This record gives sequence, structure tokens and C-alpha cells, in this order.
Amino acid sequence: MLDSIKNFLGTTGIAQMFGESAGTEWWKTLIMLAISFVLIYLAIVKKYEPLLLLPIAIGMLLTNIPGAGMFHLEMWIDETGTMTVAESIKMVVNKGGFLDLLYMGVKLGIYPCMIFIGIGAMTDFSPLIANPKSLLIGAGAQFGVFVAFSGALISGMFSLSEAASIGIIGGADGPTAILVTKTLAPALLGAIAIAAYSYMALIPMIQPPLMNLLTTKKERRIKMTTLRQVSFTEKILFPIVVTVVVGLIIPDALTLIGCLMFGNILNVCGVTDRLSKTAQNELMNIVTICLGISVGATASADNFLRLETILIICLGLLAFMISTCGGLITAKIMNVISGGTINPLIGSAGVSAVPMAARVSQIQGQKEDPSNFLLMHAMGPNVAGVIGSAVAAGVFLSMFAR
Repeated sequence: MLDSIKNFLGTTGIAQMFGESAGTEWWKTLIMLAISFVLIYLAIVKKYEPLLLLPIAIGMLLTNIPGAGMFHLEMWIDETGTMTVAESIKMVVNKGGFLDLLYMGVKLGIYPCMIFIGIGAMTDFSPLIANPKSLLIGAGAQFGVFVAFSGALISGMFSLSEAASIGIIGGADGPTAILVTKTLAPALLGAIAIAAYSYMALIPMIQPPLMNLLTTKKERRIKMTTLRQVSFTEKILFPIVVTVVVGLIIPDALTLIGCLMFGNILNVCGVTDRLSKTAQNELMNIVTICLGISVGATASADNFLRLETILIICLGLLAFMISTCGGLITAKIMNVISGGTINPLIGSAGVSAVPMAARVSQIQGQKEDPSNFLLMHAMGPNVAGVIGSAVAAGVFLSMFAR
């Protein structure tokens, strides 16, 4: 009886945290648990991107409970580079935990693509179709991606593929960052995903100071003319044309762009309402849960508590700020060329956080003039940013995934 009690006590999480056989220092485990508690607080109390931040926080909590064995990073990341995906999956099926099984959707690139189908079904491309010049703003807002990529390389701490994964944070697109990172730098997935979604949630805090700094009061008060009505034919042709053009030029971007445009066709064609509603609701919600909790599981103490993680978070913030500035400056230049008809505030919406960035442009515009309505104008650069970040991801994958 005493031996049974002794064996039971030896298997508790507390014993495995502080015992001699502990694989991770106890203080690292406590730090990771504390970080997960902070993320839970931010998601529930502060409502910072709760739909994804909360599952990520729970995944982080579960993977750092000593002895639970719900996720095994060593089954997915091979430092020698000799282990294939098939071998990883075989190990998971035989010996993996619950989170290992869910992580297969990340490793195989399923979850980000399914998320993009849902995003496409919820996205209205009409503002972009009505004002194609918005594509330029979306392109300008990708500048931070390449600044962060360069900064990561200059630091000397990251390889080319890892630097590319870090740079994608500047696109403010969580699923895109996850798809690129799971392919190019899976060991950095936890840090990059948390950085990407944290900055997306903090858009209302990060962007307004930059918007006020780079625009004048006169520019912020500019009223833009009403966008033209977009025809049904244009709405149908746009996703098809974008898919074909992007696929022919950057095939590696087709995975994301194709799923995004497929979801949009479901929404605009008018004959697949059931599928569109499913993509927007049930599918999106289920995949969000699986994606968030499995990504959070990669943030184990030994993998997360490193100097590289701090640098990733700093570079991610820099990338996001530079992308915001790039969009604002592009919009300012376009405003000058157009003779003062474009409000530069819509430039900050060029990052692909839909529709939060567009709402921030609207709020800042109404602070200067309550009668000014910029939301639909800002949605053009906003959805252009989604396309731009997917294209940037395709460029990186084509360059470094071979």
C-alpha cells in the first residue's frame, strides 16, 4: 500500500517539476505557466483577439504541465533534418498525445488554408474592385515584412528560412505566418504565432500614434467620394482572375490565395449560401480552436524561453510598425498625385488584419471630423493587404522551401 502511494506521488506533476528526473528546470515551467495565465487574462478580461489568443494560451498551459505528455516537440522537429513528415506522423500515431494529433493539421498546412476559406467567405472585395489603386497601398504596407527579414539576418541569430518566417509577422496575418513558419522554421512557431496575434490584437494601441505622426490635421480631415457600385459579374470574375494571375506568377502563393478566393466565390455567387455560412461560422470556429490550441502547444519552456524569442517579438513589433508606416506613406504619395482626394489614414489599413485595421482608420478619421466615413475606403487597402501578405509568403516559400 505504501509503495502504491509512493508511486502515485512520484507521478504527480509537482514531483516531476521539482524532482531529480525533471526534464525542464522548474523555474522555466513556472514562467511559462505565468505567461499562459497572462494571455488568458488578456483574452478574457481585455478582449485582445480572444478567439485565437485564448486557445493559444490554453495550448501553452497544457503543454507545460509536467508529466502530462500531451505534446512532444521532438516528434515534429528534427535538428538533423533527416526525419520526414511521414516518419513524424507515424511516431505521433503510435506514441503521441492529444495535442500531437491536433498538430498534424498545422504540420500538413491544413488549418491555415481552412481559415483562409472562412476569411474569404467573410470578405467583401467590392471596395478593392471599385478602387483598384488600393492594391498599391496594400503592397506598400508589406514593407515591414522585408525590413524584419533583413533585421533577422543582420542579427546573425537566424537562418534565411527562419528570418523569412519572422518577417511575415509584419503582414499582420496570423494564418499566413503559421503556414510559412510550419514549413520554414517549425521550432519558432510558438513565438511567431504569439507575436503575430498579439500585435493584431494591439492594433488599436499601436497604429493611432503612427497615424497621427505621419499625417497632418488637414490630411486627416479629407473626405473621400463615395465608391461606385460593383456589378455581380465583377464580383465573380475578381476571385477567378486573381487566382489565375497569382497562380501563374507565384505558384507557391496559390495555396492561400486559392483558398481565400474559393471562400469568396462561395459568398458572392448567390447559389451556395449554405456552404458560405458554414465556412464563415462552423468551419471557421472549429478550425480556429484546433489551430490555436495546437500552435500554443509548441510554446514549451525549453523551446520558448530563449534569447531568440525576445528578438522575434521585438522584430515582429518593428515589422508591424514599419508596415503601418509603409501603408501611410504610400497613401500620402497617392494623395499628392491625386490632387488631395485620398485620406492618408486609410494607408494604415494596408496591413491584413481584417477588419480591425479598417475600423481604426474610421475611428481616427471621425476624431478629426465626426461626419467623415472612411470605413469602406479603408476596406480596399485592408483586403489588398490580405492578398499582399499571401503573395509575400509565396515569395518566401518559393525562395527558401526547396
